[in-house]
Amino acid sequence: MKKSGFKPAFGKIFSPWLALLLAGFALGGVASALYQGGTLKSLLGSVRIAGVDKLSAGMPSPPIIPNSGFARVVAAVSPSVVNISCRGAGTDTGPSSSDSDSDSDNRGPAPGEQSMASGVLVSPDGLIITNYHVIADSDDIKVCLLDKRCFPATLVGADPKTDIAVLRIKASGLPVIRWGDSDDIAPGEFVLAIGNPFGLSHTVTMGIISAVGRASVGIADYEDFIQTDAAINPGNSGGPLVDENGDVIGINTAIFSRSGGNQGIGFAVPANMVRSIMDQLVKQGKVVRGWLGVSLQDLTPELSEKFEETGKTKGGDKLSMDGALVSDISASGPAAQAGLRRGDVITGFAGKPVKDPASLKNMIAAATPGSEVGMTIIRNGMRYSIRARIGDLDSGPVRINAAAGGQKYESAFSGLGVMDLTGDISKQLGLGSDLNGVVIIDVQDGTPAFDSGLKRGDIIKEIEKKPVRDISDFKRLAARTPADEKTVLFLISRAGKSFYTTLKQGR
Repeated sequence: MKKSGFKPAFGKIFSPWLALLLAGFALGGVASALYQGGTLKSLLGSVRIAGVDKLSAGMPSPPIIPNSGFARVVAAVSPSVVNISCRGAGTDTGPSSSDSDSDSDNRGPAPGEQSMASGVLVSPDGLIITNYHVIADSDDIKVCLLDKRCFPATLVGADPKTDIAVLRIKASGLPVIRWGDSDDIAPGEFVLAIGNPFGLSHTVTMGIISAVGRASVGIADYEDFIQTDAAINPGNSGGPLVDENGDVIGINTAIFSRSGGNQGIGFAVPANMVRSIMDQLVKQGKVVRGWLGVSLQDLTPELSEKFEETGKTKGGDKLSMDGALVSDISASGPAAQAGLRRGDVITGFAGKPVKDPASLKNMIAAATPGSEVGMTIIRNGMRYSIRARIGDLDSGPVRINAAAGGQKYESAFSGLGVMDLTGDISKQLGLGSDLNGVVIIDVQDGTPAFDSGLKRGDIIKEIEKKPVRDISDFKRLAARTPADEKTVLFLISRAGKSFYTTLKQGR
């Protein structure tokens, strides 16, 4: 009987593979023996140490292979994370609320107090990024590296509106972190937070990105936070939030907490925003922001229906609920000159969709003053395209908020909104074109300005007998007015007539 052909065919195929399999076992045994003997361990250790030595020579972090273990990421990133200690000069920037506590209580150190926080090296010659609230009102800043070297630090510049500050130490060949693209991240991705919580140097915690684009949190004027559940505690402020490749995607800034410690909700300033702020502070010493001259609010289903946002466009497309509703327009501002009206809904800005007022506010601020920007608006259910020339926020209105909750007012300037007196405004008010000063555009009820009888349209010409020519003078004099001064003297012009008045400090 003829034998089946299955067995010989299988045997021919099996024999070579069997030989390879046996050879593999043999090689594995040799490798195991080397490892147990320490030879392979020594070799691998040399590779790791060489990588760290390369970083300490001032080279950027080497690329990290994803999914190769977070230990390699930590080893590459840690040398660029620094410990920052500050001693206060005596001014407190004010505690945060119990439900939204920023690290270090959202303030600089009190008189004689030593605070501990974090920072990250971003250039081999000593530039460091941290939070503004870490160094606010500090007169002695010290930076310590992973290798235990410590240096005095100087402030290059700060931007309280985003809570970012740039420091510099005199050193060279320093290990620097590699920037990531914070626009290219999504909820669910793994992240690591590295910093000095409670003074515990170079602590690493892991979590995920919980959300992106968080705004209206109440931490800073311009918010676009990355939310994470990686443990962030007091002392983590200013440290990096890195992805699984070791790239920094954010600077840890604040936590949401009722206990003062980590409760799984932390916030980081996106890396792209940090880089923009840093570049301006280094090159210009300040941050220049765009100004459109509009007040914005969210769209609700009821408002959308009233303003016909949910109607049909000319082409018959149904419109979404995204956008920002224009509730007010500054006279003679860029928006007014471009033809925007109250009730318009801005749905696109500079070619990008507008999700809500917070996102539009950030877009406007990032626009270059003097540039012309295209916008898409909805007016009475119809879509239009308009162009506006962006103004400079420093020349736009200044508003000093009144304290809430029955607290004492911060100053006599609380509740005042002012802007530069332009030729157009002078004409509207029937004033001469040669009049200098700032015009009051808003007075909040119950504030010292309101109690003193100041009104919209009044011109502030002097503060404490010093001339007010423009917004810059107003800001400078308001900042220099002593807090213990009981009253502040103003020279006001109203309907062409000038008079003196005093505003009380506090109630």
